[in-house]
Amino acid sequence: MTSGNDTPFHVRCTLTFGDIYVQILAWMAVIFVSLASGLALMGSSRPLFALVGVGLILVLSLPFLLFAFVTTLLNHIRLDPVTTP
Repeated sequence: MTSGNDTPFHVRCTLTFGDIYVQILAWMAVIFVSLASGLALMGSSRPLFALVGVGLILVLSLPFLLFAFVTTLLNHIRLDPVTTP
């Protein structure tokens, strides 16, 4: 069964590097903070805390950063109708 409007569309992505540049910098900052905290805790008497700290920072921040990236990507997808000459 077809609908009454069978107009074909082009899917266009208008995402540029500038749109995700801040998100890349935020992700790099999270990685550097987790590595710095891991190195700081590595000198303590319990290095297991270093591993747990790095893992906790990465696991808790990853869903938020992925959500921000995916919503940015979806906001830059455009459907343009195909015009036939």
